[in-house]
Amino acid sequence: MMSVAVEPIPLIDPSEYRPENKKESDFRDFRIHTVPERVFRTYDLMHTNQTLEYAKNRLESWTKFNHAEMTILEAIEALNGLVDESDPDVDFPNSLHAFQTAEAIRQKHPTNTWFQVTGLIHDLGKMMALWGEPQWAVVGDTFPVGCLPDESIVFGLESFSKNPDMKNDKLNTKLGIYSENCGLANVTMSWGHDEYLYRVLKANGCTLPEEALYMIRFHSFYPWHSCGAYRHLCSNKDIDMMKWVNEFNQFDLYTKSPDMPDVDSILPYYSELVEKFCPGKLRW
Repeated sequence: MMSVAVEPIPLIDPSEYRPENKKESDFRDFRIHTVPERVFRTYDLMHTNQTLEYAKNRLESWTKFNHAEMTILEAIEALNGLVDESDPDVDFPNSLHAFQTAEAIRQKHPTNTWFQVTGLIHDLGKMMALWGEPQWAVVGDTFPVGCLPDESIVFGLESFSKNPDMKNDKLNTKLGIYSENCGLANVTMSWGHDEYLYRVLKANGCTLPEEALYMIRFHSFYPWHSCGAYRHLCSNKDIDMMKWVNEFNQFDLYTKSPDMPDVDSILPYYSELVEKFCPGKLRW
């Protein structure tokens, strides 16, 4: 992959990107008495069924890249038909969230085109749900499998009580199958859209920098980048890259609002950028 210049990160104020009158604490509210039933159901199924064996199986299956050939913009359009069942903050199609995120990044980083593209495409791995993968294996927060779940995971450890791996002494300890500071690249994550899109971009030779690939691969790994969990599995590189994932997270999370950008007016701009970093039809 060709090298792409990486800009220093200016600190941002998340309040700049929140919908009017919505506080930071109003986002990602997973309390049982406030969360929609669809959200709780999705996470319950995820924590029951996402085993080490399952995640490895889905990785092998989906990285055959034999489901479709389409451009990035065709994939975004396809997500007009998907509403994320795990997200308590949105009830509109995922395609619109893509442009919301990209536009917020462009406002703060007007010259950083690779960052803008990252915002636009970050959720395209959710295409799997349109091809039959259940949403509990596509959306929601991700976590390492093959070791004990951290208590910071959404809905707490009780939601994992039905997971078969918790009855396996090799898989239900803090390290599980891993070694201290092995690096996240050597950790099997619960299967979802982050890992899938990362693999699609790598397989198709897209030229986004490594910082962008970290954002895409781990933006749903909230226990790590927002709660400080799983540091014992991280390499020094992972810790260094976390600042980029956290920078991206501000735009991904706090831009979720019914206020939509005028997609028709900005589409030519993003079409040109997409062709620069992820040209032509990709194998999915």
